[in-house]
Amino acid sequence: MSATYRVAVRALCDFTAREGDLDHRFTPAPSAREGIEGHTLVASRRGADYIAELPLSGTFEGLAVKGRADGFDPTANRLEEVKTHRGSLERMADNQRALHWAQVKVYGALLCAERSLEGITLTLVYLDIATGKETLLSQEASADELQAFFTDQCQRFLAWAKQEADHRQRRDNALQAIRFPHAAFRPGQRELAEDVYKATSTGRCLLAQAPTGIGKTVATLFPMLSAMPRQQLDRIAFLTMKTPGRRLALDALATLRGSDEGDIQPLRVLELVARDKACEYPDRACHGESCPLAAGFYDRLPAARQAAVAQGWLDREALREVALAHRVCPYYLGQELARWADVIVGDVNHWFDSHALLHGLAQANDWRVGLLIDEAHNLVERARGMYSAELDQQRLSRLRRAAPKALSRPLNRLARQWQVVIKEAAFEDTSQQAQPSYRLLTTLPDKLVAAAQQAGASITDHLGEHPEDASLELQELLFEALAFCRLAERFGEHSLCDITRQGRGRAVLGLRNLIPADFLAPRFQAAHSSVLFSATLTPAHYYRDLLGLPENTVWREVASPFAARQLEVRIRHDISTRYHHRDASIAPIVDTLADQYQDRPGHYLAFFSSFAYLEAALARFREAHPDVPVFSQTRGMREAERDAFLKRFEPGGKGIGFAVLGGAFAEGIDLPGDRLIGAFIATLGLPPFNDFNETLKTRLTARFGQGDDYTYRIPGMIKVVQAAGRVIRSPDDQGVVVLMDDRFAQAKVRALLPSWWSLGNPNP
Repeated sequence: MSATYRVAVRALCDFTAREGDLDHRFTPAPSAREGIEGHTLVASRRGADYIAELPLSGTFEGLAVKGRADGFDPTANRLEEVKTHRGSLERMADNQRALHWAQVKVYGALLCAERSLEGITLTLVYLDIATGKETLLSQEASADELQAFFTDQCQRFLAWAKQEADHRQRRDNALQAIRFPHAAFRPGQRELAEDVYKATSTGRCLLAQAPTGIGKTVATLFPMLSAMPRQQLDRIAFLTMKTPGRRLALDALATLRGSDEGDIQPLRVLELVARDKACEYPDRACHGESCPLAAGFYDRLPAARQAAVAQGWLDREALREVALAHRVCPYYLGQELARWADVIVGDVNHWFDSHALLHGLAQANDWRVGLLIDEAHNLVERARGMYSAELDQQRLSRLRRAAPKALSRPLNRLARQWQVVIKEAAFEDTSQQAQPSYRLLTTLPDKLVAAAQQAGASITDHLGEHPEDASLELQELLFEALAFCRLAERFGEHSLCDITRQGRGRAVLGLRNLIPADFLAPRFQAAHSSVLFSATLTPAHYYRDLLGLPENTVWREVASPFAARQLEVRIRHDISTRYHHRDASIAPIVDTLADQYQDRPGHYLAFFSSFAYLEAALARFREAHPDVPVFSQTRGMREAERDAFLKRFEPGGKGIGFAVLGGAFAEGIDLPGDRLIGAFIATLGLPPFNDFNETLKTRLTARFGQGDDYTYRIPGMIKVVQAAGRVIRSPDDQGVVVLMDDRFAQAKVRALLPSWWSLGNPNP
């Protein structure tokens, strides 16, 4: 073929050597760190001439293959592929062993060709992490045999490689001529698109604050797709915070691909869906003996993969249709197709989580990736969650009663350390207490962490020998302990440790991330370009600091297409919603809602800082104004109940919906026209004043000098602006926002409100 197609040895063998069932039964596997340490241990046991991590490469008819062999002993003429494991090797799946042999044979062929060797000893080295024992499986192979094997693997991959190279060429040619899908840009759209194109072309990070309603999704996808061939991007990842964001991205991509027959862009689009949402048999175990879609998965995968890439459009429904037509698992077909799609739409965790699929693929395959991150104002809190973990004492207590006897000692040791930590935390007796007690720990409880590490290792080793004992409770404790210990290894000023106790034997030890920048910065560095966009990204330094964005990050604010006359903004600075003023605030808040509704009947949303505050205001409003339709968000609302709440906002309807600021109805919902004509916000949205947030404030002050703003004021105002943004959704909308708290009149607070708002009248 005219252009060389590159493939890593691992990817080549993954493609050609796997066969048989998909098998995701729990098999304890070493962590990445343990794997690295295992490879280092094996190398340390070899002679002085031993070469570890030997780079090898070769070509076959334009197919470039490269990788790193784990080790070569030139004295013994032995090439090694090292695999770490736990438990009995007898339980290793046959297709795994076949994959390992394929890898070492390909490396052997490359080595023989490079060094003109006539033959070589190939050895699989299986290192048991628990015992340090090596099991060596060896076979002699001639250079001719290995070359024949290499040729066979390459030929089996070559047709696919040529297809992929041809697809890449057709894709890039088409994208060079891509046109904006609408007759004209909306106000602000062109400006945003130009900024995204410049950022992608210069390999920089862009923070783009753009108002709702201008079409941010298509205005970010279009320019990055345009830049894709020129910047030789391998993949674009459109990352969202919530499921509705994926649908918006897919709708925009469908428009950009075109819909007329013969005029569809050769662009492969894949939607990644969570495993629990994609599983066809949630009551079955994920292996061939239980699930019919796992049986023979790898045997049927080639045909399913070919059908999928030929179709090109692979949203959740289309992917499921292809998967079921070929009797393979939709979720794992999607995981495979992430290697071959051009644009991947999925949750932010696919790039930023510690085990992120897309980031791992990008690193393994040396991809150039463009990131588009929607609703980016949520990334700070989402990332904090990704890099936090908990240990649950109650789970341990339940498990100790039912765990195998072989695990009694490590679990009892962990239980004793729990008691030590609780005693040192000096909790009062909470056995009869309804409210939990909370303590911040000044240091990491190293002995408890060590006990958790030992318990995790013991459980892992035990399940390696006795997989039949892998109960759900035991696995959950294991995963909890492993996650906690991994984060404990990186514990520092970016995190804190706390303990919450509610009754005897009911405590939770938490590692809470405070500054996600330390974890996210390498992820942003790994991308060619990143574009973070939202209607609320002010102030820029807040996101630069807390997300660890590159120093050359550009911040842009797209001018709002909305005029101040469209949105009447009033501040009730005679009302205080501070906690100790809330009882007194109820009456004027109710009067404000009623006066506005009587002046202009229609649909409104009223936002409060908590359910208790909401319920108090709602009860008073119903008592005083029984003729006004009201409906309310409730605690723990299910999806069907949330849908029913939103359906109340029908065109031409009337009523006031009571909701909690920062909840499901404060952002990400679209109620244009007269479906929503106003919002009342009875709070600044400030996080609660407590030990946790005060510690966060201290850490952020020490790191950035912005503790109060970064902990309280900015996060609160982000919620306020998002909630207010539900009112004006299109150029024809008219509405009102009433901000009910005297602090909204403060200069520091007003500076965080949208610049296009008119705040001339402080009172109604």
